[in-house]
Order: sequence, then C-alpha cells, then structure tokens
Amino acid sequence: MARYRAPFHQLRISYGTNKGKNYTEEEDRFLVCMLHKLGFDKENVYEELRAAVRSAPQFRFDWFIKSRTALELQRRCNTLITLIERENQELEEKERAERKKGRPRSMYIKSGKRAAGAQDGRGRRKKKAE
Repeated sequence: MARYRAPFHQLRISYGTNKGKNYTEEEDRFLVCMLHKLGFDKENVYEELRAAVRSAPQFRFDWFIKSRTALELQRRCNTLITLIERENQELEEKERAERKKGRPRSMYIKSGKRAAGAQDGRGRRKKKAE
C-alpha cells in the first residue's frame, strides 16, 4: 500500500493465469484497500468489510459483491493477499539481483574537464588551478 499515493485507484494486481471470472479488478482493489484500512488482524474484520461493501456507493447496483457472505469475502481476500505477496517477493528478488550486479557503468560518466568549483569524487569542492 505504501507504494501508492491513491491505492483505491492505482493499485494493480497481477493475477497471472488464474483471474477469477466473478470479481472485477475494481472490487478486488476495494477489498484489499478496505481490509488494509480496517486492519486485517481484527476479530470480525470480514463482517466490517461486508458492511463497507454494502454501503459503498460504487457498488450500489453491484448485486454480486453486495450478496457475498463474510466467509466468501475472506476467501477472496486471502487469495488476493497471496497474489500480492507473490508479486512483492518477485520485486524484491529483482532488486536483489540488480544490487548484486552492482551499479550500471552508465552512471559513471567521465568528462574531460570539470567546471570551476565542481565537486571532486568525495563531495568536496575542487581547488581552483592557479
């Protein structure tokens, strides 16, 4: 959630090959965001989530999501959390692989002359040549 400024709109879930036919991406986004907002370590969080879904204006005419029980919402949320954890794990592995390789050489640009007062490699100002 911390990666997004507005997770209710920006959150993207990579489903892979097993995207369910019943839930839309908007519904899934709402479930994950509300679960995070309500705190998914609470005892009756899925009952509260069900109430939030039923009172949400964007699902006013969405009878499928409004008719889900707390148990069905819990199952869907567990599936979504698993997908998100898998995606985060893949991102962390990519970052580790990039750090192992080191910095790309393109970051170190050699230039013939530096401007007067430019910094040396240690972050200090270079002395002017007299």
